[in-house]
Amino acid sequence: MDITVGPPPPPPPKRPSHLPRQSWQFVASERTRHSIDPATGEALYEVPVATRDDLDLAVQHAREAFTAWSKTAFAERSRLLLAFADAIEQNRHELEQLLTMEQGKPLSLSHQELDMTLAWLRTFATMEVKEEVVEDVEERTIYATFPPLGVCGAIIPWNWPILLGMGKVGPALMTGNVMIVKPSPFTPYCDLKLGELGMSIFPPGVFQVLSGHDELGPWMTEHGGIDMISFTGSIPTGKRVAASCAKTLKRYVLELGGNDAAVVCEDVDVAKCVPKIAMSSFLNSGQICMLTKRIYVHEEIYDQFRDAMVEFTRAKVKTGAGFEPDVVVGPVQNRIQFDLVKDMYSQIDACRWRTALRGEVRSSSKGYFIEPAIIDNPPEDSRIVVEEPFGPIVPLLRWTDEDDVLRRANGLRTGLGASVWSRDVERAERMARQLSAGSVWVNSHFDVAPHVPFGGHKESGVGVEWGIEGFKQYTNSTSLWVWKKVFD
Repeated sequence: MDITVGPPPPPPPKRPSHLPRQSWQFVASERTRHSIDPATGEALYEVPVATRDDLDLAVQHAREAFTAWSKTAFAERSRLLLAFADAIEQNRHELEQLLTMEQGKPLSLSHQELDMTLAWLRTFATMEVKEEVVEDVEERTIYATFPPLGVCGAIIPWNWPILLGMGKVGPALMTGNVMIVKPSPFTPYCDLKLGELGMSIFPPGVFQVLSGHDELGPWMTEHGGIDMISFTGSIPTGKRVAASCAKTLKRYVLELGGNDAAVVCEDVDVAKCVPKIAMSSFLNSGQICMLTKRIYVHEEIYDQFRDAMVEFTRAKVKTGAGFEPDVVVGPVQNRIQFDLVKDMYSQIDACRWRTALRGEVRSSSKGYFIEPAIIDNPPEDSRIVVEEPFGPIVPLLRWTDEDDVLRRANGLRTGLGASVWSRDVERAERMARQLSAGSVWVNSHFDVAPHVPFGGHKESGVGVEWGIEGFKQYTNSTSLWVWKKVFD
């Protein structure tokens, strides 16, 4: 993935007039709610709040749809998923504006999220989990087959609601499952719009979207009619999801938080390395699970690297509303997260951390704006090192011994991503192979692709998404023994 954020498209009107409120109100509901524009604090559109009865009805429709959809030919599923991607592309301008409005990210990053979503769906439409011949001898053939699970539930986070939502829908549908999507209460609008588009393409009940409050997620995880849950979110919530799924022994895939380490060796080209690492730290205001959260820099180049990163961040990492030109760091998405990041910033003074760049919390603003901060070599056991801040604040840490820095990089209970940076690719690969993380990069960070499995080690996740391995998470594994001779 190219994480360099270029200039955004021309800014649209602040509140587009062509976003009809009634577009999403297909479920009658006595209760509605709205989200907040994190850049302005303004209330956005009212959406229905699903009840238990709404969920039961959605599950009923899904189970009815599963019978036919599970038998639908691969070519037809592929055709419909491609048609869905085309419909998204035809509506991408509206979706990009809506995404920036509800999530806060720069319009250029919303554009990139739509690009990735389209690429993911169109790649998924070509991917098939094929049965395998395990043994074929004269008297018998043994197959490994992968039938669908049934009704799947997707619980979507607020940081990448379109990509991470469709990254679950595509594999589920292509493997013959049906899916019910629950967007985050903080960012319901784009996923509801996608549900509207899907209604005109997929058979009824195959793809449904329900908006609701926080209780909707637990209702889904404990529902006896849902066979599998795919969840992306925090580690504490992921543990609750797993415990709830255990009540009905339903399958689950968890993509949880990370605290990614980047190990920078002494031989790097600092001028070329710094922009990539800085952007992989502050993209989306630091609100991506697999961004660089701990930067270990070799002592020989530490001062040079630190000063260059400060200079680049001041010059190129602009903070502001997502519709403003050249913005890289938009607002923190919601008040809860804003308060959590503010609390981390308060530790700068409370713990007397030395700062290379002292970002400011814009308390006077109506939006949730926090400027980037770079912490200069804090203690290894400090909060900024051991906790994932999920905001635009990152520590730089010195290292001298290779074994020691690998131990430190692996020293947490998280293991989502990690990277090694060096001109000596052979050395970097050797070091990278010793890092315990689901995705490890050499001279890069945060590369992802639809055909490549994505998941975490340790407390950063259970199972994987994407790639054929990710597709198999939505299937049962069946061993089919076919004896070629009938014995009396």
